[in-house]
Parts: sequence; structure tokens; C-alpha cells
Amino acid sequence: MHPEQRLSQLGLSLPAPTKLPDTLKLPFSFVTLRCNRALISGHPAHGADGQLLGPYGTFGETFTSQQGYDIARYIGLSVLANLKAEIGDLGRVSGWARVFAMVASTPDFNEQHLVANGFSDLILEVFGPDVGRHSRSALGVVSLPMGFAMEIEAEVLLDS
Repeated sequence: MHPEQRLSQLGLSLPAPTKLPDTLKLPFSFVTLRCNRALISGHPAHGADGQLLGPYGTFGETFTSQQGYDIARYIGLSVLANLKAEIGDLGRVSGWARVFAMVASTPDFNEQHLVANGFSDLILEVFGPDVGRHSRSALGVVSLPMGFAMEIEAEVLLDS
């Protein structure tokens, strides 16, 4: 099944691609294409209109693991929206190579892997076990840019 059909079947829709505030200039792209790869920069979540949502805070203090799982799924939709804007059709994705989740955490929070499962589960649901299969790291960090609670980056393989 085509990834966008699967999203619809799951009752999900993609937000608009990320729109940065006029005051924020980034010297990089959210998605960069190199040969048959799409390199996806760290993403927070953004709303249906493309505006950054964050979330802002720290796991173990502001958010629970279950809230983080849901946030990671939502970040997945943000990643897919920006990927689609760059490649035109999510059906071009032939494989998810790697996912890297950075989770702002208190020193005693140790469930980053459970938080990142929200992203991984979404990718597997949308792309299936063959295309969606990926390697992954989930790390706790002291802080992230702009106070984000989580950022997720990835790399995918593309059909020509």
C-alpha cells in the first residue's frame, strides 16, 4: 500500500511543511538529497499550519514516557511532511536506513528508547516491515536548541 494511503487509513494527515519564524534563519535544509539518499535534519514537531510546536521541556520533569511516545509519533508526521515536500511522493522511499532520537532528559530519566518507539512504530505502520525497517539510536541529552524536548533525525533510501 502507498504510504499516503496508509496514513489516511490510520486516520492521520500530514501537516504543512515547516515554516520558520521570520526571525529564525537556519544555514541548513530540513531535508537534503544526495544521490539516492535523503538526509533528514533534526526535527521537532510542527502544527498543521507548519509553525513550530516544540514541544518544550524535559522528560522526567515536564513529560512522561507515554507523552513522549505520542510526541515522537507527531514528530514523525512533521518529518514525513518535510520529506514529501522535498521528494514529491513518499512512495519514492525504498528504505529507512537510520533514525536518531535526541531526548532532553533529567539525569534519572532512562526511557528514551520508549519515547523514540513512537517514531519507529509510526514509520513501520506507514511503510511496512520491509521499507520501514531501520536502525535507531535514542539518547538522553541535557538540552536541545530553543528548549525543544525532542528532536529526531533520519536517513532514507530513495528510488530514482
